[in-house]
Amino acid sequence: MSGGVQGGYAPPVLSGQPSPGRRGLRWLVAATVAWGVLLAGLTWWSVRHDPPTVREQRSLDQSGPVVDRAVGELLAAVGRDGVPAIVPDRLDRGCRITPMDAGAELTRGVEVVVAGDDAGGLLRRMADRLPAAWRAGVRTLGDGPVLRADAGEFVAVEGRSTGPGRVLITATTGCRPVGAGYRAPGTAGAERESAEVTRSLARWGGATGPVEVVAAPCPAGGTARTAYAEATGGSAGRPLASAFRDAADGTPAVRDSADLYALRSHPAVLAERVDGRVRVAVTTGCPA
Repeated sequence: MSGGVQGGYAPPVLSGQPSPGRRGLRWLVAATVAWGVLLAGLTWWSVRHDPPTVREQRSLDQSGPVVDRAVGELLAAVGRDGVPAIVPDRLDRGCRITPMDAGAELTRGVEVVVAGDDAGGLLRRMADRLPAAWRAGVRTLGDGPVLRADAGEFVAVEGRSTGPGRVLITATTGCRPVGAGYRAPGTAGAERESAEVTRSLARWGGATGPVEVVAAPCPAGGTARTAYAEATGGSAGRPLASAFRDAADGTPAVRDSADLYALRSHPAVLAERVDGRVRVAVTTGCPA
């Protein structure tokens, strides 16, 4: 009988020696476990140390302060170019983060009234004064000049004209998990602004609503505040400027018409007549 292996006959496997297939399977299992451990470790490190890569990684209570600081930066960027007022914040609930998860979107902003109608000039000067990291710029689109910037943490800034001599610049979070919720900055120290609103509205008579105050932190320290309220009825024909003779102190108004009055004093005054109502906002802004 020859020593060759007979065709169709498998050589015997020695006892205790793993088959090639079993040995490869063990290596595959070991590599998979090692990769899983490595991936888990990298994920743990990323969550605790890396910046967010999508806005859904920052909840409303975490992104809200970024919006608040952005409002202060916008007020400082206005400088002496117009009369600013912080607009009340808006919290829109019910947006969808995923098909299964609902969230909320926070928007805050600054309204500015200028002497002329050059909204684009104001937006360009503001863009130049905003932090370099925001990469602010102004482009002219079909409906006019638009300022766009990134305030960080996926907070988008946009500004555009809302009418002759009027600009609105907003900072918004986009849809976020609510988390612990948004907590607005404190409004302590607004006695002067509130008193000016109350005094001026009293000159029209009629029914005066409650005074509300909104605030934002200034980049160089301190707090900006806007107090606002409305009056209905009263002296419909009284000029808006008549209520601010004391506040003006010889300072010429930036705007003085039947329906809009803007005074760049300290604090700044913005009054508007709409549908038989007079709305007054008195603002202490941020230094440039």
